[in-house]
Amino acid sequence: MKWTDVKAGLVNGAFQRLMVGLGEDADTVINLINNEPTFVGRLVWFAKKGGKPYTLYKKAREIMGGNFFGVEEAIKHFGISVSNHQFATLAEIPWSAETLMACQGTHILVAVFPLTIPEIRRKAVHLFSDQASDYEHITVCDEVSWKLVRKTPVDDSTEKTLNEQLILLGGDEEVPRAQVMVFTVIGHLLATKERLFEKVYVRCADRYGHNDRFNVGVGLFGDGGLVINGWPVDGKVCFFAISSSKKM
Repeated sequence: MKWTDVKAGLVNGAFQRLMVGLGEDADTVINLINNEPTFVGRLVWFAKKGGKPYTLYKKAREIMGGNFFGVEEAIKHFGISVSNHQFATLAEIPWSAETLMACQGTHILVAVFPLTIPEIRRKAVHLFSDQASDYEHITVCDEVSWKLVRKTPVDDSTEKTLNEQLILLGGDEEVPRAQVMVFTVIGHLLATKERLFEKVYVRCADRYGHNDRFNVGVGLFGDGGLVINGWPVDGKVCFFAISSSKKM
């Protein structure tokens, strides 16, 4: 039931009880509700789930440390406006604390928002290389979701065809989209100044270009900016590896 369908007396009564409970801090909370979208999201999490999701969110941040790129980071570095629906979607962390502990030094836990690669570039154009003009054609992106993205290429995945690289993936791994990788690499760089994939391209899941070009590579090369290009599935190059992320 929408809140507008609830009887006015019940709504007013609930609001008054909340204000009484807040006491002298009521004005502070009212200002936060009116001016801080992340606060509203947290309040929604707490109200719907009894505080549990936000507790898990805080725990995940503690476990991952600098390898965490959450809602606050997305708002700060990409200027994203987060809807209550998106907050609710991100309320649940899809991996256990044990999995996060095992990945805390090797992966980035990132809240990926549906920005296309061209949109990401417009928000951080100084971090993209002029060599990569083809990203304007990559407009596919998923809905907002958590991703657990590996910070380094899959081990021993250079100088192999795509099929040979896919064999190296574990049963709990998958190849992420180019948009996920670009969002993660750029977001992590903005938040921590740490550059990922400086000396290697990593294949992603997207089909791309003509003549059987299948995946997109991302890498920090040349002028220090992000490079995106395509490569044939049967191409074997010493600086072309494959990316991976944990399955949910």
